[in-house]
Amino acid sequence: MKRKLNIIIILTLFLSSCSKFLETSPDQRAELDTPEKIAELITSAYPQANYIPFMEAASDNAGDKGAGRSSNDPLNMNPWKYMDIDSRDLDSPTFYWYQAYKAIAAANHALQAIERLGLNAQTRPLKGEALIARAYAHHMLIILFSKSYNPSSAGTDPGIPYVTVPEHEVLKKYERKTVQYVYEMIEKDIVEGIPLLDDSRLKVPKFHFTKSAAHAFAARFYLFKQDFKKSAEHAEASLGNDLKIYIRPINSPALIQMEYFTKQQWYTGPNNPSNLLVVEVPTVWGRTYPGNRYGMTFKIYNDLFLKGNITSGIYNYSFFGGSDLVLHTPKFKEHFVTSSVNSTYGVPYNMLPILTVDELLLNWVEALAELGQYDKAIGLLNDFISHKVVFDNYTTVYVPELHNLHPSKINVYYGSQDLRENIIKTALDFKRVEFIFEGLRWLDIVRKNIVVEHVSFDEKETFYLESNSLKRMFQLPPEVISSGIQPNPR
Repeated sequence: MKRKLNIIIILTLFLSSCSKFLETSPDQRAELDTPEKIAELITSAYPQANYIPFMEAASDNAGDKGAGRSSNDPLNMNPWKYMDIDSRDLDSPTFYWYQAYKAIAAANHALQAIERLGLNAQTRPLKGEALIARAYAHHMLIILFSKSYNPSSAGTDPGIPYVTVPEHEVLKKYERKTVQYVYEMIEKDIVEGIPLLDDSRLKVPKFHFTKSAAHAFAARFYLFKQDFKKSAEHAEASLGNDLKIYIRPINSPALIQMEYFTKQQWYTGPNNPSNLLVVEVPTVWGRTYPGNRYGMTFKIYNDLFLKGNITSGIYNYSFFGGSDLVLHTPKFKEHFVTSSVNSTYGVPYNMLPILTVDELLLNWVEALAELGQYDKAIGLLNDFISHKVVFDNYTTVYVPELHNLHPSKINVYYGSQDLRENIIKTALDFKRVEFIFEGLRWLDIVRKNIVVEHVSFDEKETFYLESNSLKRMFQLPPEVISSGIQPNPR
């Protein structure tokens, strides 16, 4: 099946949905007159688009294999070369932009309906979920399309439109305002939304913002905002000491022996206890990521997984592929939806875990390090290690005396006595390994101003992402710029 045909189907659905949200008459909006109908609408308040393809290609987890699925595919090549992606196809930044604002529109219509009905035992948790979902979508947008939060410049750096009212005009004009303003609005929604949540109403919690997932999102948000005290508080409020039992058990015999396709489904599905929030998204990522030209190479694989690491043990992540053209670990099980019963055309879907226990733990470690709580941070790192490493390739034994960390071991590994900075480096390194093929490395690259160097296969070209590069921001969609919204500078 060709990508273009997928896009025609998806955009038809998307544009019809936009029409529903942007051109709904007052009588139709009044049909949201019961908590059940509002709850159904809120299921659309999560961006149904995949950020991984362009975030992963832009990161230092991607190299140039010299050949691949499509050497000139702009959705894979352009972010790797730090070129703007002039496409609204599936898996593009533009597609994510529109789907995020579509999700925000759903949240805002739900909030308006709740306001008409009034707050009660049934509508209060619905309002909480809508507020947190709106905050999440805006936070992803500002991460992707604006400069990362910097206290000294957030008051002047352009943000993204923060939309808080239902859309009734197709071409309504918005202002970008500032990063500071957007962060203030996100925080307002988080502070108001979390206390309203009630997990007991949810039939399938993993597809909604539960209290644990909302606190995990807040921990990430405050890490970006550099409010480390609040980040740590929300991380602890999410799962507390129970967190360690939900870490992905990479070195468990059960996972090691798991069949390939079962492992695909487990990694990113709602039945994995490590996944706090899962969204089903239209994407071709699950079928293309092993064969993309710009992706995991044997050099990167060797550097991350085969060379010695801080634990002195061996990471037990499963990789497949005899060539770096197909080198991968199975994480995405595709669900293909045909356009009709007898059709061979349709839309591929993947489950996307947008919040996980492993990220939560490592974000908590960083916040604790910033607060000087080194013993607690190292304890969490050792909880993480206990689920990831083995003694050698022939055993699944984790040996605490050999593999666990302590201050001197961490400082020796990084060659300095700055324990705070070295604990943070450890958390970032673990996160880079854990979320290979999941795109989250890009969040740390923009948040920590990590420099990236991409070298072409023939070593004739080098593409740098400097710490102050404007290319850390993806470009706004052309239609948005044409409507008068300020583009990102280049």
